[in-house]
Amino acid sequence: MPRIPLGDWVNSAVDWLLGHVSWLFDLLKAVFTGAYDGIDAVLQAPQPLLLAGIFAVLAFWLRGTLAGVLTFVGFAFIDSLGLWDDAMVTLSLVLVATVIALVISVPVGIWAARSERVGALVRPVLDFMQTLPAMIYLIPAILFFGTGASAGIVATLIFALAPGVRMTELGIRQVDKELVEAADAFGTTPRDTLLRVQLPLALPTVMAGVNQVIMLGLSMAAIAGMVGTGGLGGDVNEAIGQLDVGLGSEAGVAIVILAIYLDRMTGALGTQVSPLGRRAALRARAAGGTRIWSYRPRPQFAVIGVVVLGLVAGGMGVLGGGDGTQPVAAGKDVGQGKKITIGYIPWDEGVASTFLWKEILEQRGFQVDAKQYDAGPLYTSLAQGDVDFETDSWLPTTHAQYWKKYGDRLDDLGSWYGRTSLELSVPSYVKGVDSLDDLKGQASRFGGKITGIESSAGETALLKSKVLKEYGLDQEYKVVDSSTPAMLAELKRAYSRKEPIVVTLWSPHWAYNDYDLKKLKDPKGAWGTGDGVHTLARKGFAADNPVVGTWLKNFRMTEKQLTGLEAAINKAGKGRQQEAVRAWLKDNPGVVDKAAPVPHKS
Repeated sequence: MPRIPLGDWVNSAVDWLLGHVSWLFDLLKAVFTGAYDGIDAVLQAPQPLLLAGIFAVLAFWLRGTLAGVLTFVGFAFIDSLGLWDDAMVTLSLVLVATVIALVISVPVGIWAARSERVGALVRPVLDFMQTLPAMIYLIPAILFFGTGASAGIVATLIFALAPGVRMTELGIRQVDKELVEAADAFGTTPRDTLLRVQLPLALPTVMAGVNQVIMLGLSMAAIAGMVGTGGLGGDVNEAIGQLDVGLGSEAGVAIVILAIYLDRMTGALGTQVSPLGRRAALRARAAGGTRIWSYRPRPQFAVIGVVVLGLVAGGMGVLGGGDGTQPVAAGKDVGQGKKITIGYIPWDEGVASTFLWKEILEQRGFQVDAKQYDAGPLYTSLAQGDVDFETDSWLPTTHAQYWKKYGDRLDDLGSWYGRTSLELSVPSYVKGVDSLDDLKGQASRFGGKITGIESSAGETALLKSKVLKEYGLDQEYKVVDSSTPAMLAELKRAYSRKEPIVVTLWSPHWAYNDYDLKKLKDPKGAWGTGDGVHTLARKGFAADNPVVGTWLKNFRMTEKQLTGLEAAINKAGKGRQQEAVRAWLKDNPGVVDKAAPVPHKS
């Protein structure tokens, strides 16, 4: 059967949209980003415990005393984990995506409920949207809207759109037809019938749809951390990249607390806005009496409480202290507050070099934002100009596929570390296997598999297309694509049990310090001669920032310096990278002045 080139058709359609409708995407991006920035600024301004108090007052009003207390305790716990800022970023993204999704889904749901033809057209589209894997939404989001908040918002609202439409349509259709006919009989216009009869009675179902939209949006917001939205999704992505179970647990618990709060509050709000819900709540309260843990204040008192706390929080946000950054000496204030964005892949050398440069540039007066991405989104962001530079490109071999695709839109500022090496490795207790040649005829010993990393990684492509064939191993071994964390987890499990395993690794890597491993020799040179770790920048960055461009071009690190900094950061843990860099710089005086010499004024 001939192959249907569906992928080619989709790529052609995307190219056409990018070429002819980019103005619309730019407009939508500006709207989404502006809304997100506004909400995030409001949520980030007050002190965390004050904002937790506002959330608690809302819970007190909607669900009672116990809910208010638990809300404050939950958000205080998030603050104690050091994840408050990230939680507010995620909440901002979810709120913006939810509002936009509801603006679209509720009218579409009403239209589908009032027109059989529209309903028949919409339902298969919703089925497709709900069954398509969530990760797929990130691809067009990045292409059309770049990386960052706008891409995360678009992917989130598309993923969460379907239940809003379905539940709105269901709620309208469930309204008793006799009531609608009675309204028509008394001469009520279709508009008034909808607003005064159908929507009030359908509100419980519609609010259930709102609840589902928020829950799905929150789950997608975590996935959207892969495209640089940051927040708790970024923490989850970083935990996966570094195999950090502790960080993953903390971020996961914070997401759960947010989810429970939003779920309970939207459910209670549905009861408050629905006439039937209010009557049921009054009957239940009358039957059960007044209990302290279920007591709820009148709405006006709740509003007063929120306003008072809001004013206090706003005052503290405006009049409070600075952002905690250290003042820059006048002679070293090269940046004068100019903003620079650094992107990084959660690989050890990338994290170390990124946060080193973040500290160096901040000491020179720049405002620096470090954002984590997967490799593909990072190169896309560089090419689109959303990221200024990154320090972890392995060229000319490992990242050759990305350079081939994006190289004409990037500037190579040179290699700061090299040469690296790619290799297959086995534990030292695996006897008789010291080179790639020795793997021949040994497939049964290793289960016929090589534990690999990401399928998109350049090392994986080189292994499959060249290395295995060069040694005649392609028919004996299967490369099991997974991820770097999964590969390291498999290595850890096999090593603890003294089981044979072949893994895809590279140097430098901390695994060689934690485990006793053998790099399999490559007598035929199939892996190549190794890479340099390059700094790549968006087109024109060095011209726009000549001093920083010169610093980056002249930057170098020795293996001792790099591995020492990696170890310090790994020991410090999540959120303390900057502290680890500062401590390392104290033990290595002169690094900042050598990497970023202050230009003398003539």
